[in-house]
Amino acid sequence: MGITGECQLLRIFIGEEDRYEGNPLYEAIVHKVKEAELAGVTVLRGIEGYGAGKIIHKDSLQGLVQLSKDRPVVIEIVDNTERIQKILSVIDPMVTKGLITQENVNIIAYRHIEESAA
Repeated sequence: MGITGECQLLRIFIGEEDRYEGNPLYEAIVHKVKEAELAGVTVLRGIEGYGAGKIIHKDSLQGLVQLSKDRPVVIEIVDNTERIQKILSVIDPMVTKGLITQENVNIIAYRHIEESAA
């Protein structure tokens, strides 16, 4: 699938410990996006942040002991407007806490080099 031009970026801000049907929420969202065959999705782990609850979550280690487990996670999904709206109707009910944003983006290039058969 090649897409260029005016598209949409859906951004979802959640915590690493957030769950959906017993699985990490970010993994569940990635699987839903892949099933819907959207152009792409990326999960980014934040090093520090806070949301509506004003609790600071950070990737903090003291020695070998992790102090904070619920690090910030941002999920970015890109595709055309119609497909973003369709997946949003699936994802929105999954995100019980967090932030979802949507913005226009201009895709310059979307490339994948096929591996040649050896």
